[in-house]
Amino acid sequence: MNVFFADEQEEPLPAVDLRKLVEVVLEAEGLAPGTEVTVLAVADEQMAHYNEKFMSKEGPTDVLAFPLEHLSPGLVPAPQVNGPPLNLGDVIVAPAYVRRQAASRRVNYDDELALMVTHGILHLLGYDHMDEADAETMEHREEQLLRMVGRTRP
Repeated sequence: MNVFFADEQEEPLPAVDLRKLVEVVLEAEGLAPGTEVTVLAVADEQMAHYNEKFMSKEGPTDVLAFPLEHLSPGLVPAPQVNGPPLNLGDVIVAPAYVRRQAASRRVNYDDELALMVTHGILHLLGYDHMDEADAETMEHREEQLLRMVGRTRP
């Protein structure tokens, strides 16, 4: 797996653990070894800018996902012979926002951060939570994946 990780903010971040988490999620979802994904950690101000520009929502949020492919949960695209690797897209996370969110929910920050990154990756893979059934499916898969790396879904 090719996980491109960029940290453009001040909050301490377990980058090695997050990279491993992304690799575990992609492998568990059955993606080819060369699959590419970008995880970008940004400050609240930058996240607020992205949230307004791309989602038409005001203020920062915990995570945003920008898929490059239209995928369906559980359906892995066949790799192209002699073609470029599959690039899933970008996950943008705001660690300071996630830290405050974890504190307000009274949950472990590292678990909450792992959940947000997993949540973003699943969005890239076509999972969604627009209705109750889809939300339950996504939450169940998040729990399974987080368990694989010793985390819990807060």
